[in-house]
Amino acid sequence: MALDTRRLADLAAHDAFIQRHNGPREEDVSAMLASLDAESLEALIERTVPADIRLGRGLDLDPPRSEAEALDYLKRLAAQNRAYRSYLGQGYHGTHLPTVIQRNVLENPGWYTAYTPYQPEIAQGRLEGLLNFQQMVMDLTGMELANASLLDEATAAAEAMALCRRANKKARSDVFFVADDVLPQTLDVVRTRAAYFGFELVVAPADQLPRTEAFGALLQYPGESGRVRDLAPLIAGARERGVMTCVAADLMGLVLLTEPGALGADIVVGSSQRFGVPMGYGGPHAAFFATTDKLKRSIPGRIIGVSRDGRGNPALRMAMQTREQHIRREKATSNICTAQALLANIAGFYAVYHGAEGLRTIAGRIHRLATILALGLREKGVRLAHDSWFDTLRLTGIDAGKIHGRALTQQINLRYFAGGDVGVALDETTTAHDLDVLFDVLLGEEHGLSVRELDERVVAEGVSGIPAACRRESDFLTHPTFKRYRSETEMLRYLKRLENKDLSLTHAMIPLGSCTMKLNATSEMIPITWPEFAEVHPFVPQDQVAGYRQMIDELAAFLVELTGYDHISMQPNSGAQGEYAGLVAIRRYQASIGEGHRDVCLIPSSAHGTNPASAAMVGMRVVVVECDAQGNIDTDDLSAKAERHHDDLSAIMITYPSTHGVFETNVREVCAIVHEHGGQVYVDGANMNAQVGLARPGDFGGDVSHLNLHKTFCIPHGGGGPGMGPIGVKAHLAPFVSNHVVTPIGGVNPDCGAVAAAPFGSAAILPISWAYIKMMGAAGLRRATELAILNANYVAARLAAHYPVLYRGENGTVAHECIIDIRPLKAASGISEEDIAKRLMDYGFHAPTMSFPVPGTLMIEPTESESRYEIDRFCDAMIAIREEIARVERGDWPADDNPLVNAPHTMADLMDENWRRPYSRELGAFPTEAVKAAKYWPAVNRVDNVFGDRQLVCSCPSIDEYRD
Repeated sequence: MALDTRRLADLAAHDAFIQRHNGPREEDVSAMLASLDAESLEALIERTVPADIRLGRGLDLDPPRSEAEALDYLKRLAAQNRAYRSYLGQGYHGTHLPTVIQRNVLENPGWYTAYTPYQPEIAQGRLEGLLNFQQMVMDLTGMELANASLLDEATAAAEAMALCRRANKKARSDVFFVADDVLPQTLDVVRTRAAYFGFELVVAPADQLPRTEAFGALLQYPGESGRVRDLAPLIAGARERGVMTCVAADLMGLVLLTEPGALGADIVVGSSQRFGVPMGYGGPHAAFFATTDKLKRSIPGRIIGVSRDGRGNPALRMAMQTREQHIRREKATSNICTAQALLANIAGFYAVYHGAEGLRTIAGRIHRLATILALGLREKGVRLAHDSWFDTLRLTGIDAGKIHGRALTQQINLRYFAGGDVGVALDETTTAHDLDVLFDVLLGEEHGLSVRELDERVVAEGVSGIPAACRRESDFLTHPTFKRYRSETEMLRYLKRLENKDLSLTHAMIPLGSCTMKLNATSEMIPITWPEFAEVHPFVPQDQVAGYRQMIDELAAFLVELTGYDHISMQPNSGAQGEYAGLVAIRRYQASIGEGHRDVCLIPSSAHGTNPASAAMVGMRVVVVECDAQGNIDTDDLSAKAERHHDDLSAIMITYPSTHGVFETNVREVCAIVHEHGGQVYVDGANMNAQVGLARPGDFGGDVSHLNLHKTFCIPHGGGGPGMGPIGVKAHLAPFVSNHVVTPIGGVNPDCGAVAAAPFGSAAILPISWAYIKMMGAAGLRRATELAILNANYVAARLAAHYPVLYRGENGTVAHECIIDIRPLKAASGISEEDIAKRLMDYGFHAPTMSFPVPGTLMIEPTESESRYEIDRFCDAMIAIREEIARVERGDWPADDNPLVNAPHTMADLMDENWRRPYSRELGAFPTEAVKAAKYWPAVNRVDNVFGDRQLVCSCPSIDEYRD
């Protein structure tokens, strides 16, 4: 009997997480099914998911594990990683994340569960944090404009190359020059991107730039082996010849080095990782991208700008944001739909926490330790490859084999160059004791050097590795924000004030169609700050990351089973990057079989803007396939266009279920048509949340899919990043996915270049998806998908009497999301989908997706994690808003003065002594009892987007405005 009791307890623990992840209780499920005239959940799925694609069996996964079991197993995996001290550099460095930022931002769901700030009135906190990041980057780089982050340094450099080409109208050359001391992973990614843009790369010593005709050039500062050189003459000469210059810079180094803006650079890129963000075996880290003012209309990614709200008060927003949300389709040269907002905020807060003086202390200490090391090595006859340095030394003419043996004994990783040189890169975490150990490793234990005596000599003699011409003279971080928060109390309060301005999943459901804002469970999040995962350099020897590799391999095996593909590539670090990587694999495969001429990509008219952008980036010609009146792919049009382009057809990109939120019954036929004409099928994985456990794209015709781990598999959106977009491929494409020049990946052709800086993308967040799948198991994952479909159909049913539901499947159901049509209401009342979105803020909700995929609509996705109570609360709000629209239609309220066009309502509205609106303050700000019980206040009134674009200001407000 005791054994049986234990078994029951174990089963209860295993099921408990599934029940906590899923919102509806059993009694809720029964009631919701009754409202849909469905006798069971299985019956609803049969009506919704076409029979010919259903899996027809259970998933081959282990039974679900309890939260305690999963974390214990993961802890044992983490323990297999060897905690060696890494001095590898190459763009990744040890750093100290201030604990006040770790606890109150990185580990705080108020920050990590927020969505991209497309609704700025309820995102002013993270927008201010990102503005701090931009100001920090502008100050340190000396540039006039910076964006709010890109994915990593390597892809930022690739974006810089593309920007140089489209901005340099006078250049006749298609050559892009890359200095041979650029970081190897950066060159790897740039080489991949250049190949499909049709650019020729010239990789040579920087001194050869004056003799190269090019449209642009990439220089590293300091160089990858540590050299600090004055780039000003090279940049000036390039400008005279019409060559645009991009400098890839070390952000910490810029604290002491002359800023690239003063050197004349057009673009500056780099990583902010060493500003408090753990290495995490490669990411996620926020890249930075800064330019001159004249390039502001061409800069990729997101830019946070200062605008004004409806009361004329300062308000922040994403400037020029229509480029971001509605990408220029096949005319695009960039598909950056994901930034690294959470990590950019952490880096910006690191600068706020330390201020200019703190950063000077940190950078000065790093340089001083490197100088002590250089001085001691020189004294013992060791030659340095360069006479200048910031934090990195390259030792030459030494016995690398002996050093390697001593380093392993001391559990130290050094960099070993092919020619026998050894590299040592110091960082914020390096101590004087570490130098003692390094001297032992590099010289043997009988060296007789004293770190203290060397330090005294450095100070007394004024020794420096930075040439006089390269020493920074300008000030930075002078804005009061970077001076005020010195005590932890003040810093804590500042972070809390910003958090309170934002709406996240801690407040309410975020019903965004196509973006899947589901639970990011605490047990999934805990491992990301474990030092065994967080503090690992991405280029350590593979025998030091056995736990990491096992976790990644297990996650890949899970995803293979869930998708029906044969292989998973973990490198792409965003959904858009996954699209790009998948199409690159297709192009490489077709070239390998003599069909490299195939360059036509068929894309349905309903597709997300990143699809045609990705196709254009790999050199494909986009041909649009029409949709029928029900929103499905028109197979007659598809057949005709596949036939027309038979000889040149490379691929089709489809989303399944469709972007219209419907399981199209002809998906097998669509795939077969394309295969018949020699093309490959790319199935966009954005909507896998409706497929897991029910259908697999690899079974019904897909050759490749990307998977949004930040949607379906629970990695949080982080306020606009991080994301992960690994791709699943069939066996014939597996050898053609991305490899990596520093850490080669087995089973992949060695000449397949990288698409991201690190071999496994943002590896530090992969434990989140691993834990989710491990704790849900086969039955839990299927149940989650079924409930996602149930919740969406319940929303559609509740709202159908009040708003037209635009698309349904052939049996009258929707998939995991539904689109409601606002256009008839706008025609009758003048109220737009934007007015409804802003009014929802007064009810305490984030808006659904606006005007995508159909202009004038709202796309709603409740996910499986929302309870019936919360879904009813949202539906009640939407129904109440519909009644408010009816009052406008009836003339009760003027079309230009009603709760919808005035939304959102702020505390400033309620305090207005001149309230003369035709409705009460209570109706404006407290429209329901639920809101009265727990009010979320938008921080500003409706933001003026047009003003913000016309008066583009992307830096922190002036000191005078700050005082006000």
